[in-house]
Amino acid sequence: MFMRRAQMGERVVITIDGSPVAQLSSMGSDNAGITVADLIARGVVLPPRRRGDFIPSDPLTLYSGARIDRALSQIRT
Repeated sequence: MFMRRAQMGERVVITIDGSPVAQLSSMGSDNAGITVADLIARGVVLPPRRRGDFIPSDPLTLYSGARIDRALSQIRT
């Protein structure tokens, strides 16, 4: 939700205990050519730990009353 608001041009300020710590805003046209590789080179973001294409696992079907510990053990195997 906040990402969409920033995309529309709104400046979103994130606070902790009432003190501003970060902000989200539109990249604007002056930053349109910046790539993730540029941001990694500047040290602004960390490179991904996973290499290659992300392949999502099959969805896990859970029924009402299912135990979370069993669902987690099923995912982790």
